Amino acid sequence: MHDISSGAVAPAPAGPVGWLRRVICGWALAGGVLLLLLSFATTWSAVSSALFGQPLPGEVELAELGVAIAAFTFLPYCQLIDANVSADIFTASASPRTVAMLKALSGFIAFGFSLLLLWRMNEGLADYQQYEEVTTILKIPIWIVFIPALASLALLALASLVSIRDAFAATRRG
Repeated sequence: MHDISSGAVAPAPAGPVGWLRRVICGWALAGGVLLLLLSFATTWSAVSSALFGQPLPGEVELAELGVAIAAFTFLPYCQLIDANVSADIFTASASPRTVAMLKALSGFIAFGFSLLLLWRMNEGLADYQQYEEVTTILKIPIWIVFIPALASLALLALASLVSIRDAFAATRRG
């Protein structure tokens, strides 16, 4: 588990939670690799266009689809390491127990939103499969992007449960 404030990385615990943490970290790293590949493709397209007058066909389509996928891959990791947006100014003088309870509440909210988005994105996947919409140049089916997004939302739901568990454990300590 990564503590973003100190930069220290603690080893993941054994068992299902440790395994889940490793999967979520790997998923976020895959999103980072995807962004890196997209940056290479964009750079290649710009250089190719400048030197040869031939940009990479469909590079904008790849960037749109890839960035959408990558953004979703980071959601579970941000939830897991408590790196979502917070208003620390309101909790600076609060007790550790109060902060832990607020983190549990935010975990419940994240869990609810992840389930809501899973449901709606699954419906969107079905619609895009039914209507067979594709990108203009490369003819990539749009529904393909929904698969990693749904996987990310499922991991977000699980990460939310872990963060709720961790927050309740902190309330017992604090």
